Amino acid sequence: MAKNKTSYLCNECGASAPSYLGRCPECQAWGSFQEQVSLVKPKTDTLRTRTLVGGGAETATPRIVRLADVALENAEVYSSGFPELDRVLGGGIMPGGYVLVGGDPGIGKSTLMLQMASHVGLQGKFVLYVAGEESPYQIKTRAERLAVATEAISILALTNIQQVLESIRQARPDLVIIDSIQSMYCADVSGTPGSVSQIKECAAILMEAAKSLNIPIFLIGHVTKEGTVSGPKLLEHTVDAVLYFEGDKYQNLRILRTVKNRFGSTQEIGVFEMAEQGLREIANPSELFLSQSMLGAAGNQPGSVVAATIEGSRPILVEIQALVGQSAYATPRRVGNGIEYNRLHQIVAVLERRLGLDFSRQDVYVNVVGGMRIDEPAADLAVAVAIISSARNLSVIGGTVVTGEIGLTGEIRPVRQCQNRLQEVARIGFERMLIPRMELPPTGIPQDLQILPVATLADAVKACFAPRGAGASGSRSPSGHHIDESTGEVWMDSLMEEVSP
Repeated sequence: MAKNKTSYLCNECGASAPSYLGRCPECQAWGSFQEQVSLVKPKTDTLRTRTLVGGGAETATPRIVRLADVALENAEVYSSGFPELDRVLGGGIMPGGYVLVGGDPGIGKSTLMLQMASHVGLQGKFVLYVAGEESPYQIKTRAERLAVATEAISILALTNIQQVLESIRQARPDLVIIDSIQSMYCADVSGTPGSVSQIKECAAILMEAAKSLNIPIFLIGHVTKEGTVSGPKLLEHTVDAVLYFEGDKYQNLRILRTVKNRFGSTQEIGVFEMAEQGLREIANPSELFLSQSMLGAAGNQPGSVVAATIEGSRPILVEIQALVGQSAYATPRRVGNGIEYNRLHQIVAVLERRLGLDFSRQDVYVNVVGGMRIDEPAADLAVAVAIISSARNLSVIGGTVVTGEIGLTGEIRPVRQCQNRLQEVARIGFERMLIPRMELPPTGIPQDLQILPVATLADAVKACFAPRGAGASGSRSPSGHHIDESTGEVWMDSLMEEVSP
């Protein structure tokens, strides 16, 4: 006879325990364990056959085949209607693909999926939109506001995963969108919709449907306050691709980033803008991020510098701003918006040790304009230059772009895909670019782009702030810059009084 087994699962990470725990030993979350009652079947049941999604039966022991004998099918990869989304997906929608789309509430996940469903439906595909959180009337209202082709989309308002699965098996759509996975529930599993046990079971059922029926399924997932997809980590391991929709919901910019993709490269991004009629693609994101910094003459304001970054395979120019001011607290603040917090601490420490600057009683704020988040260390040099520019109230020479990783000894380390960065800088129209000295200047760069190889932080400071043509030690420019050639430290006549350590 089958028996009931009681266990406790953590809602945050999915960890299991035989008894209730106040604090999860895996993720350290408090009060996250919930009781789960599951049905334990006799061992003899494992020898029985099980029913597949497509009908038919399969024995418990699968047939072993050689990898060389596996036949490759020519899967038709079709477009989602958004080239930016196709880039993130690795070329388009893959038949049998299982994709998870996460993001903050109100960021535009449902809007993107509804617009994608319209584009795919207009290609002659049968699109099924499973609405677990909204009624068909609400979806129709939003669809008319977005001006999408409502006749190309079929709506199924269900939350019971068994009924959804049966509808998919009978209708055999070309694309299925589940909005959202947290709203689905399985009647054979205890727990409320959105619990760890329900998400695990519903995700497993939908994965088997996607693979056995060769139907692409897109899941919309909620996120926690930490920004990760709500539910067990198993959900992200199960799917083929994990996409995160980023951006401030009170601003128009939206960034779709992939952190896992079995069909393409990771860390690719797609840039969108939220308009009245839905999401609009941004084909040239560099100009969007630099719209506030006067293209071709960036760096005229103290504390502002343009950095050349790489997101996936795409070079993007972004503006980095810094603000340094006297601290009113015993411990000065370090705030980084768009860059890693620990990376900012490291850059400030290198500036203090290698250039003799003192930030012990100054707050340092760094912001990446446009809501962009930069993870690669190639933006280190741009952050350092922006901090120095704000601390000394100096402006970077106009038309300058900076890229390079900073080592703890103050050296500028090489970066990847340097030639792609240079080509993007030349295309936008900038005149000067600082690159690590170990990077050989590639061929094919326009002659009007001046390449400045730098080996240390001192070299970078002299290249960014020294007037063109200045070479004498201790020389002054008409704007009041004073450069110490031995250390590269920049001084300003109005800021001669330094805060001693």
